[in-house]
Amino acid sequence: MKVLAADGISPKGIELLKKDFEVVVKDKLPAEELLEIIPEFDALMVRSASKVTKEVIERAKNLKIIGRAGVGVDNIDIPAATARGIIVINSPGGNTIAATEHTMAMMLAMSRNIPVANETMHKGEWNRKKYVGVELRGKTLGVIGMGRIGSGVAKRAQAFEMNVIAYDPYINEERAKAMDVKVCTLDEVIENADFITVHMPLTPETKGMIGMEQMKKMKPNVRLINCARGGIIVEEDLAEALKQGIVAAAAIDVYTSEPLGADHPYLTAPNLTLTPHLGASTAEAQVRVSMDVAEGIEACLHGKPVATAVNMAPVSPQVMKVISPYLTLAERLGGMVTSLVAAPVKDLEVTYQGEITQVNTGLLTTAVLKGMLNPIMESEVNYVNAPGFAKERGVKVSEVKKADAGDYANLITVKVSTGKKDFVVAGTLFGNDGRIVRIDDFRVDVDPHARLLVCPHINKPGVIGTIGSLLGNNGINISAMEVGKTEEEGTNLMILTVDNDIPAELLGALKALDGIFDAKLVNFYAI
Repeated sequence: MKVLAADGISPKGIELLKKDFEVVVKDKLPAEELLEIIPEFDALMVRSASKVTKEVIERAKNLKIIGRAGVGVDNIDIPAATARGIIVINSPGGNTIAATEHTMAMMLAMSRNIPVANETMHKGEWNRKKYVGVELRGKTLGVIGMGRIGSGVAKRAQAFEMNVIAYDPYINEERAKAMDVKVCTLDEVIENADFITVHMPLTPETKGMIGMEQMKKMKPNVRLINCARGGIIVEEDLAEALKQGIVAAAAIDVYTSEPLGADHPYLTAPNLTLTPHLGASTAEAQVRVSMDVAEGIEACLHGKPVATAVNMAPVSPQVMKVISPYLTLAERLGGMVTSLVAAPVKDLEVTYQGEITQVNTGLLTTAVLKGMLNPIMESEVNYVNAPGFAKERGVKVSEVKKADAGDYANLITVKVSTGKKDFVVAGTLFGNDGRIVRIDDFRVDVDPHARLLVCPHINKPGVIGTIGSLLGNNGINISAMEVGKTEEEGTNLMILTVDNDIPAELLGALKALDGIFDAKLVNFYAI
């Protein structure tokens, strides 16, 4: 498989991927060349320079994953990627410290006039009285967006003895209280803060959220900082507000279009500190984000789920640690359903029992869907598109959680309904090994990593031997056998682990044997 690394990805991440994949490095990649070469790649790594547009995604016939070495993903058309089943990942925590510290550096540099003082000093000037600054201590900092970076800035501002107020529609009172931050409305932050720092993603809702209307409501000596995304603050309005003295000073690291054009209004605005998108530009951060994304790409190309995907429900490292041993088992349970039911599924119910119910099991349910749909879909089914495919096919999905798992520490039970009958299969872990322990009403102990022949049959002498002879005469080796029983007398379920695929003609001959009700092959190697 081939990986394209664009935009100057740190060599550490590239080295990791080169162990298993062919990696092509293109540090400065024109949009036209990206369109031309993208069809040959399975994975793409970018920073902020490359624009992964809908056109790029439509041409990327082999692409499985796009990795953004950083937090913001507004340079990637996520809806287009999701529609194609392409996973989009980022590094949500890799540059947190770098961006947090840069915000504080910008705040301090702006407050003490450091950039202009340094510039004039190099010209031989001594303007000590001209560049009198302001202190942070005792001032009110308004933080717009209390994610990782916003929270980090709030914590460091408190160390400078600043009062912190914040606007974030998703923060709860308990978390705000723990951080000693007062939650306010956006207008309250705008009207009461001496310093305002922006830490929101760029969305249709946040684009242009701070313009001249908001700036006129601010304190006369307000100072603005934006190290988040360009476009949240209206650039023309900020430049004009600085010229009119509506805003005392500003420090900006991100822009609507990068790099700045020669006629950009910021270049003639007074009291404005500018840096060329340096928020994540530390040696440590570049290594962290490249490693985060490389590990995600490695997992994806090996068929494993990715915790930092932005176009599917996020999974914390703590939750992933609990559920990851069960992911393959869940997928195999879904695959067995498709192999044995052989009819359209209308309802899927996944029941979780035991200690596993203490965490979010949504990704496990997606794994069941992935295993269930992969054998019957023309397109590859993955953790991104599986829920969408299920919805398109009219499959109603539900989860049930029960604390008691009976004889097991944890149990996953998959129940499907075709409208005519229900079918149930259940599995658990024995140590680190997944096992299927129930097929319909039969108790079994089956390895879900093999090729299985499943035969319900009459419990009478000679049936099992007849099947064995027929398989042996046709060159099919049996490496293991399990017989499942129910409380009812008369019917058993024979499960043979076979080393070869079984042709349709031979399956038909097995079904025709006296005492055999059915014969179906479950090939977990193909699921």
